[in-house]
Amino acid sequence: MTSQLDAPTIRPRRSRRPAWEEPPSPAGQAAKGALLVLLVAAVLVPLWAVLVTSLSSRTTIDEAGGMVMVPRGIDPSAYVTIFNGGQISQAVWISTLITVFGTTFSLVLTVLAAYGLSRPGSVGHRGLLFFFLLTFLIFPGLVPSYLVVTGLGLKDSIWSLIVPSAVSVFNLVVIRAFFMNVPGELLDSARIDGAGEFQILWKIMLPLSRAVIAVIGLFYAVGYWNAYFNAVLYIDDNDKFPIQRVLQSYILAGQSPNVTGAPVNLPGVTAYPPTLAVKMAVVVITVLPAVIIYPFVQRHFTKGMITGAVKG
Repeated sequence: MTSQLDAPTIRPRRSRRPAWEEPPSPAGQAAKGALLVLLVAAVLVPLWAVLVTSLSSRTTIDEAGGMVMVPRGIDPSAYVTIFNGGQISQAVWISTLITVFGTTFSLVLTVLAAYGLSRPGSVGHRGLLFFFLLTFLIFPGLVPSYLVVTGLGLKDSIWSLIVPSAVSVFNLVVIRAFFMNVPGELLDSARIDGAGEFQILWKIMLPLSRAVIAVIGLFYAVGYWNAYFNAVLYIDDNDKFPIQRVLQSYILAGQSPNVTGAPVNLPGVTAYPPTLAVKMAVVVITVLPAVIIYPFVQRHFTKGMITGAVKG
């Protein structure tokens, strides 16, 4: 008869999970919360200062010695002056045109190229795909690009801000991967019913890929709205400057905003607002469209990017 002392001792099994998979301690949760608060503050505090300064009067800005953190009334003089005419309002209009037409043009080219490259039997499929992917590794350089644009007669033209960046290979690869993920049986059934390639693209592919196209469209729109370097290279006429080029000249080059036209004659509005308020108002205008559009497209990001990039 075996005694109880001879029985094997059963030791509790230790967890084999790594440390980062364990639930966080109270101190760790507090540290994460503090870090998130600091990150959010690092983003929101500068935006708050820009917004408050753009709505401040000359007296408030002089008392603060520059950027204003605590508002002391609202003075919309800078915004009224900007949209009352002049270079800034013209630049906003030009940037809007570039963003709308450029995004539409880029989406059409990207979707057509992605659909053609997603069909294995298309003409020159492998060669064209290799040509597009080669641009990931090789960039022609600034001087050849400038010579091509000027050689095509696009200098000082709005198209010089659209054509050089019309197609992003990354966006093309994402949409192509999504198209390749569509079951071939669905396309074959459409062909049996007599549908052509453009009908398949319009009535089957595009409705199925709305999430991907919404995300890619946002990428293109933000890229066109925020681009300024092409305007530095190709646009010499001040009347054709987009808003980012105007902002670059005001903030970095130290030029004064052109707000010396006809004074604004409205109740409670300063005739000539302070220069710093006008500069900050331009910053707000350049950031505002992305802030407005992003919440409507944000719900498509996970579905669009993961479906297009991972499953493909």
